Amino acid sequence: MESVSGQGDGGTWPMGLDEAIRGTAADIATTLRGAPDTGAAVPGSRWTVGEAAAHLAQANELMAQLADGKARRHGDGTPRGLAEANQLALAAFAERRAEPLAAMIVEQADAFLRSAARPVSHGEPVTPMGPMSLDVLGSYLLTHMLGHGYDLARALGRPHMLDRARVELTLPFLITAMPRVVDTAAAAGLTARYTIRLRGGAGFGATFTDGALTVIPHPPSRPDCTILTEPVAFLLMALGRLGPWGAAARGGVLAWGRKPWLAPRFPTLFSPP
Repeated sequence: MESVSGQGDGGTWPMGLDEAIRGTAADIATTLRGAPDTGAAVPGSRWTVGEAAAHLAQANELMAQLADGKARRHGDGTPRGLAEANQLALAAFAERRAEPLAAMIVEQADAFLRSAARPVSHGEPVTPMGPMSLDVLGSYLLTHMLGHGYDLARALGRPHMLDRARVELTLPFLITAMPRVVDTAAAAGLTARYTIRLRGGAGFGATFTDGALTVIPHPPSRPDCTILTEPVAFLLMALGRLGPWGAAARGGVLAWGRKPWLAPRFPTLFSPP
C-alpha cells in the first residue's frame, strides 16, 4: 500500500485515504437519501436504519473532534463498553431523519480531514480503542463507515460501498485493534503463526503465543497457516458481518500450510465491537 508523508502529525498518511473517506461518506449519504423509511430494521442488528445512521453521524463527529485535539471519552475500549457507550449516545441524540443524518455524516468526515491536515501540537488522540496516530485514526474512521455503510446498504437493498482499495486502507487500524479484541476464551492456549493475505493486495502476520496475540504489518517467517482472502470478504469477517464458512462457500477464502485446519478458527478468535 503506497503512502505519503505529512498530514497532521508528520507521520505517514496512506495514499488514497482522503479520497476513500470522502467517497465512502458520500456513498453512505446517497444510500440514506434514497431510504423510504428510516424505521426499517438493519439485518443482524438491534438498530433501525435511522439509529445506525445516527450512530455513524455521532461517530464521525467524535473522530473529527479527536483529530482536532479535543479529548472525548467513549466507553472503556472493550466491546461491551463500546456498545453501552453507543446506546447512551444514541439515547441522547433524537435525530433519525435521512437527510439531516446524511449531511452530518459527510460534514463530519470533511471536518476530520481538515483537522488531520493541520500541523498537530497535541499528542496522539486517545480513541475509544486506545491511543492512535492520525493516520491510524483515519483508517479507523474509514473502517467504521464501511462496516455500518454495508449494514445500511443491506437494509435498504442498495449496492454496498466496499472495494479492494478501500479495504486495504482499513489494515492500519485493524492491525492496531486486533490484539484489543481477542476473545480470550476462544484463544486460550493457542500457539500458531498466521499469514493473512488479501487477494491482489497486501498481507500481514498474526502470531498467537499461548493465547496472546502479536500482529505485524508483514507475513511472519514459516507460518503454520496462510489464509488468502478476497478483500471484501476479509473485511466483512473482521467486522463480524460474515462467518468463515459463508466466506468459503462464496469462494472468498483459500488456506494452506502445515496446519491449514487452523483457518476456519481464525475469525472466531475475535469479538468485534
